[in-house]
Amino acid sequence: MSSETEQSKLPERTDSIDVISRREAVRRVSALLGGVALVGGSSLLTACEKARAPVAEGARVGAFTAEEIAFLDEVAETILPETKTPGAKAAKVGAFMALMVTDTYDERERTIFRDGMRKLDEASTKANKKSFMSATPEQRLSLLESLDREQKTYTDAREAARSPGAQKPAAPTDSAAERGDAYLPDQRKEAVPGQEAAGAAAITADAPSHYFRMMKELALLGYFTSEIGYTKAMRYVETPGRFDPCVPYVAGEQAWASHA
Repeated sequence: MSSETEQSKLPERTDSIDVISRREAVRRVSALLGGVALVGGSSLLTACEKARAPVAEGARVGAFTAEEIAFLDEVAETILPETKTPGAKAAKVGAFMALMVTDTYDERERTIFRDGMRKLDEASTKANKKSFMSATPEQRLSLLESLDREQKTYTDAREAARSPGAQKPAAPTDSAAERGDAYLPDQRKEAVPGQEAAGAAAITADAPSHYFRMMKELALLGYFTSEIGYTKAMRYVETPGRFDPCVPYVAGEQAWASHA
């Protein structure tokens, strides 16, 4: 594994190599998330190049305020904390997330993401009696682990509803239930108090992505396409000197950053 001193001596990457690497990173992050296409689709390939520009401290990004970017930084840092390598906050992933939501999400997705920030903070207040920003690292991690399990269940049910031959849930027979459900969007019916067991059946094929999945995939994408992610969390050599088709794996070694 190269030392930080050796890494700092690597020649500066060219734009063409960086573009290719980011495209490969989109594919890889999608694989990390179970092969489901990233929210924002192919527009991420173009828009993520704009995220290379530095963001001034305290500046707005799109419709996101400095306080909201700081919030996203802490969410991303909880997902990808600093260990022996710098974490997501050092890579300024919060600003990246804000830019991606602004430039690549449609209006519906942006609304879900922004509402999700509020819901995440409310969930922290309910669970810990304090806002997410005031919570301890342990409290933040416990909350996000719970949300990750929730989004996984939701996403699996959503994909099952989209698969060929998927059957729609039976319509309720109770007139009161029908009247109550009429006021709920389909994608939120699984959250009706007292109907947790029937949650998966209430998710329809056209239901939107879960807000925490959006946050998680953007955090991963932002970190692993950043200079810190490429040169610190992974091993990066701009111009490999030779082709090694079979290299022995040593447990705990860093993965190699990709080239196309």
